[in-house]
Amino acid sequence: MIRVFLVDDQNLVRQGVQALLEIATEIEVIGEATSGQEAVKQIPELNPDVVLLDMRMPGMSGLDVLHELSQAEQLPPTIILTTFDDEELILAGVKAGAKGYLLKDVPLEELVDGIKQVAAGKTIVRPQITKRILEGVDDLKNEFMSFDRPDPLTNRETEILRLMAGGYSNKEIANSIFVAEGTVKNHVSNILSKLGVRDRTRAVLKALELGLI
Repeated sequence: MIRVFLVDDQNLVRQGVQALLEIATEIEVIGEATSGQEAVKQIPELNPDVVLLDMRMPGMSGLDVLHELSQAEQLPPTIILTTFDDEELILAGVKAGAKGYLLKDVPLEELVDGIKQVAAGKTIVRPQITKRILEGVDDLKNEFMSFDRPDPLTNRETEILRLMAGGYSNKEIANSIFVAEGTVKNHVSNILSKLGVRDRTRAVLKALELGLI
């Protein structure tokens, strides 16, 4: 069972999402919060596998929740839920540690699939994300020095980066290109270093911005 925690200040939305997820036998909603303050208190206590987080809440926003839990190293894999395609807010959420986003009117199958992917360590930031999100990628703050144009990627690194953009794990990538998982990890490390980023999500966003994939 994938243990999910819901954060949304709107009762109807929160109850509606919970009712939908109850249909999926492999997902269990273990808790919910109606505010950011409740979320930062309950999430570390319950330690869910995935958090579904509304970004626009009065008082403490979803972005504030991401920042606080991330700084405390208590942020579980988190999916941003939004009612509209708010590029700037989504980008800020990804920068703060979210693993992707879904619109609240997404079909149940896509919601369940997104939860499964994030629970498995993947991201749901895909090449299909809107152009304006990509235009904001150059504002990402990195832990490494980043150059305007990174060192060239090898053909193999580009191939792996495309698979990363598809949300595939290291193990799945290794199986698909017939190499050891440790080899893939080394390639991923090289990719992050060359792009001047600190995680896979930022690597994909940076590569899309630069037209590398």
